[in-house]
Amino acid sequence: MKAMMLTGIKQMKMMEVPDPFIEKDTDVLIKMSVTGICGSDIHCYVYGKIGDQVVKYPFIVGHEGAGVVQKAGSAVTRVKPGNRIAIDPAISCFDCDQCKTGRHHTCRNLRFLGCPDQAKGCLSEYIIMPETSCFPINDSMTMDQAAISEPLAIGVYAVKQSILTGEAKIGILGFGPIGMSVMLAAFAQGSQKIYVTDKINERLALAKKSGAFWVGNPDNEDIVKSICGSEPLQLDFVFECCGQQDAIDNAIDILKPGGKLMIIGIPEKDRLSFSINKMRYKEITIINTRRQVNCVQPSLNMMEKGIIDIKNMLTHRFSFEDTQKAFELVSEYKDGVMKVMIDF
Repeated sequence: MKAMMLTGIKQMKMMEVPDPFIEKDTDVLIKMSVTGICGSDIHCYVYGKIGDQVVKYPFIVGHEGAGVVQKAGSAVTRVKPGNRIAIDPAISCFDCDQCKTGRHHTCRNLRFLGCPDQAKGCLSEYIIMPETSCFPINDSMTMDQAAISEPLAIGVYAVKQSILTGEAKIGILGFGPIGMSVMLAAFAQGSQKIYVTDKINERLALAKKSGAFWVGNPDNEDIVKSICGSEPLQLDFVFECCGQQDAIDNAIDILKPGGKLMIIGIPEKDRLSFSINKMRYKEITIINTRRQVNCVQPSLNMMEKGIIDIKNMLTHRFSFEDTQKAFELVSEYKDGVMKVMIDF
């Protein structure tokens, strides 16, 4: 089969690799239909690593996927050949202490699609996944919606973790696909007043079009002054979705005493700093999120019922053969790109 392989920093090549095959009775063979490009894929493409996990070339990235079941192991019950499915890229053991307490997103033995030293990604014609990662979709749903359930579930989980109420005033710092997923999930929870910042004006326009109460570019204005001017009592929750130090600083300044800082973004650097005096004075709570747990199906359900509409998130499409062009577009933030889908 064909697979798009990372072969070096900002280098990709279509290569022939062995076909995957079912080894365990819980395995599912999937023919890929679409794959979305995520910011973590771009980390691997541009820097050759994600966090402390370093790419060993050649390597297949990609983890936002949807496809069609081709074969299923003898013990598989939740899907069958011909089913169209969304794919949860996390492969948990369901046997460790974390899994047994319902925290399979922090599984001690977690493997993740497209993550160095863990599992090959889904930028290939076929992949094998355990049935626990396979979510059948109805005929009314598109493959794009199925694939987007991966980042959307992160937003749904982040909002769930924040214990957000409809009356709460919130900020979203960084309006990429994850920031947008948070906003869509917050709207679904009843939020009405959402402040959004980003350094790309096209994304701010998209945020406004999608219902944001206020948008601002920190490169062009003092967003702390603007937001606090509009909200003298400041914000209840801030979702930091870009992994940048200046966004962390802004978040502390615009949160009210007793507010919550939700850290969703993956920083490019190993360390971030906080103004402990401001945090202590305000008694700010910091909550880290590790992807999501048990939020894929709810995300699919909300899209199916029309509670969440992801059409504004999808901005570009490329063929499988043109994957590197897609990665270049996303890595350079060109043409107002938000989410790129790869069609097989």
